[in-house]
Amino acid sequence: MTTPTSVMQGRLFIISAPSGAGKTSLVKYLVANMRALSVSISHTTRPMRPGEVNGQDYFFVSNEMFSAMLGQGAFLEYAKVYDNCYGTARQHVEDLLNTGQDVILEIDWQGAAQIKTLLPDSVAIFIFPPSIEILQKRLFDRGQDSAAVIDRRMRDAITEMRHYREFDYLIVNDDFQLAFFEIQSIITAYRLQREPQQHKLQPLLDNLFV
Repeated sequence: MTTPTSVMQGRLFIISAPSGAGKTSLVKYLVANMRALSVSISHTTRPMRPGEVNGQDYFFVSNEMFSAMLGQGAFLEYAKVYDNCYGTARQHVEDLLNTGQDVILEIDWQGAAQIKTLLPDSVAIFIFPPSIEILQKRLFDRGQDSAAVIDRRMRDAITEMRHYREFDYLIVNDDFQLAFFEIQSIITAYRLQREPQQHKLQPLLDNLFV
């Protein structure tokens, strides 16, 4: 009789992209269609948008609460983006990884750099739009921001995209389904590495080599 093995710790995947490149839709689709994959929910001080749910899309907190958490060292990474603060709670990520779940962090390049410094084994994926023109159209089609805000997002997108060399994998989100399959392939390839597979297949290996 084989003794049950302990749970293998999950792997951390970072997904970054300029606003409007489609990373949020891709992340939601990945989590819905892949087993043992969770998305880490970030804390933010920005206002809740129509259709968003607290504790599902973000943990929406006040500036005072965010500052208190920052002072307590509660964040793995944090950044100020478009005058709002965003942070990834350390305990939330560690709890998910310790259950054997792979975890996706949907964060910007600044947060990705912080995570890669702390956790060099994490896998960083950058998503490009197919063109500047399409990125701008996507932002306008949202109908959520003024022309001035969109202009600023476009300038910031250029800055964000210049950091692509800091990432392990590059994806172009021109065809949504193709982009999904490409990211899924990256995650699957890591799951099939010898160490996680050996852990998962230990009962079979014990039986094969009796």
